[in-house]
Amino acid sequence: MARVKNIEAFCNFCNAVTKMEISGDVSPNEDENKRWAKCKKCKHKTIIDIKTDAKAKKVSLDGIENEECVTYSPDKTFDIGQSIYHQSWDDFGKIIAKKILSDGRSSITVEFQKSGNKNLVESINQQPGNEVN
Repeated sequence: MARVKNIEAFCNFCNAVTKMEISGDVSPNEDENKRWAKCKKCKHKTIIDIKTDAKAKKVSLDGIENEECVTYSPDKTFDIGQSIYHQSWDDFGKIIAKKILSDGRSSITVEFQKSGNKNLVESINQQPGNEVN
């Protein structure tokens, strides 16, 4: 039985760094580092370069505490790439993805230094279609 290898890489469909299952070589004549990988979150298959994609797209959190960070609050709206500080957890993180929930509200995915990858709500007091600028 073949051994399954999981890596973290950037999924173009989820628009985030996720766990991916390596499912095979692209072709024997192609680059030896390219593999088929299936995202464990959205189940889409894509070709990744295990030498560059698995490392280059990983969010760097080094020195994030020295950057200008916004304190997280579920009332606020955030942008991908923005650095935040979660006061309750005493943890710094970077927003790596945003998505719309089934009720129309927004959710952000944040890669934290201590807590890892977490999903948080944003704009909780704003009704869909009534955004405040």
